[in-house]
Amino acid sequence: MVSETTGHKPQMGRQNIGDAELPYLLYEGEGPPLILLHATGFQPWLWHPIARKLARHYRIFAPDFCNHRESDPEKGGLGWTILAEDVDRFCRALNLKKPFLVGHSMGGTVLMVAHALYGLPASGMVLIEPILLPPEIYRTRIRVDQHPFAAKAIKRTNFWRDEQEALAYLHSRALFREWDAEMLELYIRHGMTGGEGGLQLACSPRREASLFMGGLQYDPWPLLAKISCPVCLLEGQKSENGAFIDFDKIHSLIPDCRRSVVKDAGHLIPMERPGEVAHIIEDFFHPLRSRREREAA
Repeated sequence: MVSETTGHKPQMGRQNIGDAELPYLLYEGEGPPLILLHATGFQPWLWHPIARKLARHYRIFAPDFCNHRESDPEKGGLGWTILAEDVDRFCRALNLKKPFLVGHSMGGTVLMVAHALYGLPASGMVLIEPILLPPEIYRTRIRVDQHPFAAKAIKRTNFWRDEQEALAYLHSRALFREWDAEMLELYIRHGMTGGEGGLQLACSPRREASLFMGGLQYDPWPLLAKISCPVCLLEGQKSENGAFIDFDKIHSLIPDCRRSVVKDAGHLIPMERPGEVAHIIEDFFHPLRSRREREAA
């Protein structure tokens, strides 16, 4: 196993946001605050290979949006507007001034909503395959078994005898086949819990399904035109999400938006190409950070 102490080791904290406590990782670095928000069902530790490369220039916060609130997938799940307000409360509680924002999948949509709906100021955003479904989906009430992602999530395999069995399972699944080796090890170490009695997912199948269901509660499309900071929209060339997410439309509706495509990557770009993602983030944010520093001088 690759130790999480490799490189820049984060601190683990918990922040009271009013009616909940939000766990997070903190990478203490020089520079402005940067929020990294994970995809549905994953954990902030999967940002580690990316965060340690960026920590020289930013003070990085990676919240954990899996278990901080109770929810029921059969009752609509955990709404992403609730998560977006939680991000806003988190930043205000920690007095994070105009942070840079990076979100993957659910995390990208939640950060966009936090900025455009709840007024979270941002110096810039990198949205990695944000989930914006066809608008008519948000006007339709569906059950868990009818949701394309929640139906799969709630049936996920959720027990392995040990780390070796878990790693063999991951290698056998197409979803994980292109992952960076360190990312797989971090996922087993931090995305699974347990010990000698066996391993289970840290974000249980029901909780993951609840997050997917919560994404249907609010239509984020009208918010795109309200984004007031520069945005980089990042896509995977081989992502299956291109079949139902209109990235052309997303790009056209955001006022100041640059579009980048990662060659040969799927939807899980940060897990497959962490070094390239870190480079794209820093390349996009560097001039914005320099401008911010000049304005503060």
